Amino acid sequence: MEVSLRQITKENYEKICELDVTKEQQGYVACNMWSLVEARYNEGYITKAIYVKEEPVGFLMWVQESKVKISIWRFMVDKEHQQKSIGRVALNLALVEMKKVSGLHEIEICYNPKNPVAKGFYSSFGFSEVGMDEGNEDMLAIIKL
Repeated sequence: MEVSLRQITKENYEKICELDVTKEQQGYVACNMWSLVEARYNEGYITKAIYVKEEPVGFLMWVQESKVKISIWRFMVDKEHQQKSIGRVALNLALVEMKKVSGLHEIEICYNPKNPVAKGFYSSFGFSEVGMDEGNEDMLAIIKL
């Protein structure tokens, strides 16, 4: 399967905004349109479209919060393309890209602790749960480099 991460541009942003998760997953992930607006008006936000061949199928956004830490803020695969290992390949590509940042010590992600898939999925990449986030809403998991 040919999965790649690509820049979001004026040519593909509408298709990224149209991607959606299942009804059951909607409480776990922010809307792509809002994420793109957020990234446009805040420095250091990295957005990537997840493609399979020439079709956009998902979205990733991360923020370098300090010289030593990157936080993954958004990660989704469209409901029509789930259960095909696309998310696994895409997250691996993103982690490889993030790990190229000089001086990086930690990559973190937060997820809803009620999400039945998240813990196993993220732990398979080496994320370890460290407790609830500051707002006590989401589980925080990190990879130490």
